[in-house]
Amino acid sequence: MSLGTTYLGFRLKNPLIVGSGPLTDDLDAVRALEDAGAAAFVLRPLYEEEIAGEQMSAFFSSESHTDSFAEAPSYAPDPELAPGPDEYLEHLRRVKGAVDVPVLAALNGTTSGGWTSYALLMEQAGADAIELELYHPASDPETSGAEVERRMLEVVAEVKRAVRVPVAAKLSPLFTAFGHFARQLDAAGADGLTLFTRFHRADIDVVELEVVRTFAPSDPSELPLRLRGVAAVSGRVKASLAVSGGVHTALDVIKATMAGAHAVQMLSALVRHGPYHLTRMASDLEAWMSENEWPSLEEMRGNMGFDRVPDPAAYERAHFRLARP
Repeated sequence: MSLGTTYLGFRLKNPLIVGSGPLTDDLDAVRALEDAGAAAFVLRPLYEEEIAGEQMSAFFSSESHTDSFAEAPSYAPDPELAPGPDEYLEHLRRVKGAVDVPVLAALNGTTSGGWTSYALLMEQAGADAIELELYHPASDPETSGAEVERRMLEVVAEVKRAVRVPVAAKLSPLFTAFGHFARQLDAAGADGLTLFTRFHRADIDVVELEVVRTFAPSDPSELPLRLRGVAAVSGRVKASLAVSGGVHTALDVIKATMAGAHAVQMLSALVRHGPYHLTRMASDLEAWMSENEWPSLEEMRGNMGFDRVPDPAAYERAHFRLARP
């Protein structure tokens, strides 16, 4: 029974990647996750607009190893806690030295020069690949969707020209013509697409008149959106595909693989259950595949993608139809 997969050109022992979050902040936690079966790691993003040299020490002192695997509201990437470039790069080097699996740096830039210069520094620090968090808040009424997409495509193309390591683009689901944009990213040179970014939740405190921001752990209800996104581009792009958000069980990994994913990025389930949840998931994967006579994940990959299912509309407009008695 083979759980092996190829993601961003790397041959991984399984598709289980530890996603961006606090679990990669502590070297002991990183080692424990690798021992439990993690096939790769994605570090927290470096936020260009929040760079400040003194923030890393405050960051690590605020999140100790003792709560690395306790469910907590601080587990999500937060620009306000972002490290400066020197601290980030040093931590990247330390993580690289602590594990034998690929380590992806993550970058959220704001300027053309920032995207490329920091990506190059990450490569020089030893990142095996770089995940670009492409996000636009869409709150500027003067900027069209076409302009937003053009800028993102330029970022990918410029970073690809600057570095030699694989480059993945992490996307939000808020694109009018997602399939078309994914094809454009593929043509611009993106080696991978990560679907999708999870957002902070903004609410309004009607008494204090403040915007309140929270970030809840993911749950399996978030997975269908990711499955639809991956299925829509599976077989239609050369880039590797990763699901991020809503993956908690082995069955979730099976669904993601059938939709066309080469890997899944997990965080909330590991925060909640600890590192050996990876071991259980790998064991459950093998058991399910054996019971259902699948010799490898590669053989099932994409068999439920848009390009292979008899009725792709089942992913599309079916939810608009009224149920009949």
